Amino acid sequence: MTRASFEERADSTEATAGDVRAYFGRVRTLVESKLEEIVPAEDAPPASVHAAIRWSLFAPAKRLRPALVFAAGEAFGASAESLVRTACAFELIHTYSLVHDDLPAMDDDHLRRGRATCHVKFGEATAILAGDALQTLAFQTITEDETLDASLRVRLVAELARASGTPGGMVAGQALDLAAEARSGVGAGELELIHRRKTGALIAASARAGAVIAGASDFELEAVGRFAVELGLLFQITDDLLDVTASAEDLGKTPGKDARASKATYPALYGLEAARERAREVYEAARAALDSVERPTPMLRALARLVLERKS
Repeated sequence: MTRASFEERADSTEATAGDVRAYFGRVRTLVESKLEEIVPAEDAPPASVHAAIRWSLFAPAKRLRPALVFAAGEAFGASAESLVRTACAFELIHTYSLVHDDLPAMDDDHLRRGRATCHVKFGEATAILAGDALQTLAFQTITEDETLDASLRVRLVAELARASGTPGGMVAGQALDLAAEARSGVGAGELELIHRRKTGALIAASARAGAVIAGASDFELEAVGRFAVELGLLFQITDDLLDVTASAEDLGKTPGKDARASKATYPALYGLEAARERAREVYEAARAALDSVERPTPMLRALARLVLERKS
């Protein structure tokens, strides 16, 4: 059977590429409008930190994590008004992670989202402070969401904190990734563990948060969680592949960095073709996780295909 392109419907329950582009555009507009309200103006003191925040946050970006908050939440009946601040919180945390990951002590990158990284533009100290501020602002954004009751806000803060920190979140994944650099003997299990934490945890929590806001049942939440965990792994596998195959113009960041840093990646461990096949397997597992959900999930399914076939 030939592999369908994203421009075709995979089945009657999946949105088209045009639907997804329109959806991303809608989410981006809603989220960036709300972020403009939440984030201090560039000239608000301390101006250097706020300028650095806005430089990093409002750079051209896909807004995948906010889109997942919306797609999962709306699948279970949540309103855009109830979802938007949580979607913003996930983008704030994600941007903080990029600012800190690019620092000289971490991945030491000079290009992000098609422009100079925060520390290159504003200096290392200001970039650290901007990342710190982005992180704390994410939690403030949820706790001040008056569209949600207090107990729900606490639950969302816990979801975001678990996905961001340790032992099973993004910080843990980054630590494991750094520890694996230039070390022989990194196997499939360890590599998957790194990816599921470094990238997958926040992506999974994005979808779970949307479903939580919508009041999904425990059964539904478990299914969405399984979908999103696989989606997070899929995103990192395709990221590994793009680091080898794509250009800086396509990526908006420096390609080939993983190989030069001797990072543990799927292409390095398996080779390109086997890594592509593994991506396909994870994609199918993500889709299968939604089969038991008796709600409309075309956008979630389409987002998974978009991740599988992304070029940037």
